[in-house]
Amino acid sequence: MSEETILLSRDVQGVKIPSGDSIELKAGSPVTITQSLGGSYTVLYANAYLVRLNPKDADALGKEVAAESADPHAGEIDDSKIYDKLRLVFDPEIPVNIVDLGLVYDCQVAKLPEGDEKAGQYKVEVKMTLTAPGCGMGPVIAGDARDKILSLPNIADANVELVWSPPWNQGMISEVGKMQLGLM
Repeated sequence: MSEETILLSRDVQGVKIPSGDSIELKAGSPVTITQSLGGSYTVLYANAYLVRLNPKDADALGKEVAAESADPHAGEIDDSKIYDKLRLVFDPEIPVNIVDLGLVYDCQVAKLPEGDEKAGQYKVEVKMTLTAPGCGMGPVIAGDARDKILSLPNIADANVELVWSPPWNQGMISEVGKMQLGLM
């Protein structure tokens, strides 16, 4: 994507990259979109801060807020459907999804049993890591992953846990991710 500078149409909350601190961006301020992947946006604000904006705030950038499309195969949920959703989650500084970056270590899908108030629905547990343990964006990326999972029908609960073992390294990047990063 080529960089695009626009004026914000309204005030919007964002998250500073890489600290993860909250920041308010003021209406009328110029921002430069540096990345637009998976529905979220990374912008340069005040020529000083990289900021991640939530997909629900796309309208402040003059973009259409993406609606989740219904899954025509909504019934059964398996880990392949979860991984498809996780491929829509991106590190705001790296234009490769968290699956192809090798950040997702484990995904467990369990149907809730009869007798549970949400029987027939599913609970999902994901373990993922980050490219750097000190990254302040961890909770934001994990939250984005959780939101994407919860957007699937029949998901009653989702937990995305950040783990640090084994430590991430570039050897964990998929072939697709390596091609996107120019490493092949």
